[in-house]
Amino acid sequence: MNTNTTSWLGRNSISVYFILTYAISWTVWFPIVLSAQGLVDWQVPYALYYLGSFGPMVSALIITALTVGRQGLRDLLGRLLKWRVGWAYYAFAILAPFAFFGVAVLVNRLVTGVWPDLSLLGEADYLPYLSPLGVLGVWLLTYGLGEETGWRGFALPHLQRTRTAASATLVLGLLWGCWHLPAFFFRDTYVEMGLWFFPIFLFSIVFAAMVFTWLYNSTAGSLLMVVIFHAIFNWVSVSEAGGQFAPILTSALVIAWALYVVRRYGPENASPLPKQVL
Repeated sequence: MNTNTTSWLGRNSISVYFILTYAISWTVWFPIVLSAQGLVDWQVPYALYYLGSFGPMVSALIITALTVGRQGLRDLLGRLLKWRVGWAYYAFAILAPFAFFGVAVLVNRLVTGVWPDLSLLGEADYLPYLSPLGVLGVWLLTYGLGEETGWRGFALPHLQRTRTAASATLVLGLLWGCWHLPAFFFRDTYVEMGLWFFPIFLFSIVFAAMVFTWLYNSTAGSLLMVVIFHAIFNWVSVSEAGGQFAPILTSALVIAWALYVVRRYGPENASPLPKQVL
């Protein structure tokens, strides 16, 4: 790659990143959409859905390699091993999703009189029964590692370079939410809710993004923490084990924490430490 191209890519890296991320993930998902909508005669295995989760990571690795080379890749991947962050952040990343799940289970019990079946934690959409630990492994690899290496590892620190943490989060949250749009045409739970639910989904994603920003900035850029939190949160919040109220209650609790973060630390850094930038 010549110097002019590298220079242009460096100046426009964040825009190219989002375009490439969408291109990679949606290329995987569109055949599933076409199959689900009956627009093609052949059946596409819905399990391919999980491969789309690697779009943010692959895009981040490509753009980083082309713009800053091996040192940039070492820095990006090194943040996946950043484990010296303090016990409180481990407690949040691991225990907060379970606390949210526990609230959902108790509410379900009070309303319906039934305790949810915890064996359902071993089920994942479009995959055979894996056991709870197996499903957690899937979430860690795909929508933990696959997403967070890109969203928080690359996009957030680039956006925060010229924006406050809050405004960077708003931009990232909207683009992160819209990235999920194809799933509304084939994933069972989204299809049942309909496209009218997408603005509500987008609203909740923006608030969730603020929680991720707080966790990432507060740990001085630990991708390990956000990968763990993302994986466990998705695992327990989308599982039917939590009962019918789990998605609503977990989203409400995340929104409450996001509002607390902005009020407590302010929009500039949204954390007790300075915002992370690249």
